[in-house]
Amino acid sequence: MSLPDWIVLALTLFGIVAYGIWKSGTNKNIDQFLMGNRSLPWYHVGFSVMATQASAITFLSAPGQAYSDGMRFVQFYFGLPLAMIVLCVTFVPMFSRLKVYTAYEFLEQRFDLKTRALTSFLFLVLRSLSTGVAIYAPSIILSTILNINTVYTTLFIGGLVIFYTVYGGSKAVSYTQLLQMSIIFAGMFLAGILVVSMLPKGVGFTHAVKMAGKLGRMNVIDWKFDWDNRYNVWSGLIGGFFLQLSYFGTDQSQVGRYLTGSSIGQSRLGLIMNGLIKIPMQFLILLIGVLVFAFYQFNRPPMFFNNYEVDNVRKGSYAAAYNQLDQQYTQAFEQRKAKTNDLIKAFDSKDANQVSQAQAALKNADKQAKDIRKQAIDVMKKSNAGADDNDTNYVFLTFVKQYLPRGLVGLLIAIIFLASMGSTASALNSLASTTVVDIYKRTINKDASDQNYLNASRLATVFWGVVCVIMALYASKLGNLLEAVNQLGSYIYGTVLGVFVVAFYMKRINGNAVFIAAIISEATIIYLGLTKTVAYLWLNPIGCFLVMILGLVLNRVVGEKRVVAETETT
Repeated sequence: MSLPDWIVLALTLFGIVAYGIWKSGTNKNIDQFLMGNRSLPWYHVGFSVMATQASAITFLSAPGQAYSDGMRFVQFYFGLPLAMIVLCVTFVPMFSRLKVYTAYEFLEQRFDLKTRALTSFLFLVLRSLSTGVAIYAPSIILSTILNINTVYTTLFIGGLVIFYTVYGGSKAVSYTQLLQMSIIFAGMFLAGILVVSMLPKGVGFTHAVKMAGKLGRMNVIDWKFDWDNRYNVWSGLIGGFFLQLSYFGTDQSQVGRYLTGSSIGQSRLGLIMNGLIKIPMQFLILLIGVLVFAFYQFNRPPMFFNNYEVDNVRKGSYAAAYNQLDQQYTQAFEQRKAKTNDLIKAFDSKDANQVSQAQAALKNADKQAKDIRKQAIDVMKKSNAGADDNDTNYVFLTFVKQYLPRGLVGLLIAIIFLASMGSTASALNSLASTTVVDIYKRTINKDASDQNYLNASRLATVFWGVVCVIMALYASKLGNLLEAVNQLGSYIYGTVLGVFVVAFYMKRINGNAVFIAAIISEATIIYLGLTKTVAYLWLNPIGCFLVMILGLVLNRVVGEKRVVAETETT
């Protein structure tokens, strides 16, 4: 990057951290540190909720996801507005009325301590893994720019976030997230405009979208029901609804965000805001990826976007084979570019037959380029069996580095860092609150002072920060980070949601029954996920309904045994 880019990046990052710490004030007790004194307005709540979900993964991986797979991922969010309505009606007033710090406190009041401990444990495992992935995303950027090992960049990002989360607590997280999301929206909007402006003369936004659609990138809606299809309307509405309901209703990283609202009404408005804005926001981010795809039909893209892996193969014994394929790829690109121009001319002619012929020719040229790329990846794997063969996380970053003007490169990279910092800070705050409230305060030290709990919260934040940084070192093996973090969630969210649904709506089921049902359900979901029996979004409703059904059955069995035991003792 240029000097102006480094200046913009540094000023943005450290300015945000300083602003958050300044606005947060001094934390005197656990309520201020973990809940922000429950004093924040609805727009703070809304932006904080969005920033917690929209990590660096969103802005780094989503454009790459659209580049390689099209727009269909947006269907993942179709169940979100419905989930927000359910949360506003049930979860928010319940949690607010009970004045809980974590979602899992409620489960002990409804069931027992072991059920609370089980759900807390599942959350801690899931959130630490997911946060590790979120920390790894920006470390890719720094390591690519500086050409250094991701270990050092991971330590830098993790250390920065741990510092201001430990010092400022929940308020620092919320205030920084408000400013972060404002900068993020502005920067991504500007990036989209610049992509269109850099298209060849005579090729506009409409041409780009049409051309991308002819190559299967505008696949926004898929009505076909298919258990094995990850993204269609049905998996998004049903599976996505259960995933989002569990994420926002039972994951402390989100529950802790809207519990900071000054009233039930403010918390509800914040969630409704998230439900209304999230789908358009995600659509536009994916659309940027589609526009980058269109841009690379006229400008030669790298044969493989991860420069680190390319440099490794070019230093090894397979360098000649890879370089030969790179030359073939250049020739294939020129042929594809010519066919792309033919398709653009066909659009202008408005001749359907000419468009159809040009589309077929372009698809054939695109297939040839893909075949060469596949051969190159095979050569890369021969050179190094452990090479990362998924480069979708590097697509948007490569475009930003190579083509955007000075200053803006630093701003967009700062945006990705800010997104990572916001979601990571929320996660650390939620991990600390669950550890202190559900474990330390409940079972280890029940009658300590406010200062003791505040110190414990800060120590817990540091501890989980270190754990998440360690997790981040293994995130490179997970492929596309955007999908990976949602797949991890789907292994647990359904089961935890099932426990909460039973708690809210199935009053006759006792703690023993739901505890056993949750363990059986989780074991079943892990099996289904590892064997890939169904697409991962379906794991969420399956896990939820398993807990409900098994809870009913087991409650009757446990109830009958109890009756028999009571009869025998009389």
